[in-house]
Amino acid sequence: MAAKLFAFLFLLLSVGTLRADEAEKTWCVAKPSSSESELLENVKYACDRVDCGILKKGGACFLPDNLINHASIAMNIYYQCNGRNTWNCHFGGSGLITVTDPSKLWRLSIYVNDWDGEEDQS
Repeated sequence: MAAKLFAFLFLLLSVGTLRADEAEKTWCVAKPSSSESELLENVKYACDRVDCGILKKGGACFLPDNLINHASIAMNIYYQCNGRNTWNCHFGGSGLITVTDPSKLWRLSIYVNDWDGEEDQS
């Protein structure tokens, strides 16, 4: 019985432990089911209140150049600038708080989409 308890505690402590700074990181993104009009409204609302210069052509977050990504970035800037409160990501029900860094997922999707089955020789 003691061995089972020890194994359970070991597993619980080793798997369920997060660094404090990782546990606090959250991002606001647009729900994939959001309509185009909701996304446009979210971009306008957020960018009227925060600096969305990084979304302009040539900006750090211009690519990928599509509405859901631009809306997610604008919504996240607004969310981060206003204290990361749940209500700062509501956007009429079209916002979603995530604990996974969306920029890392985007980089992964680029890698997967560009993969042609051969190793990169560069």
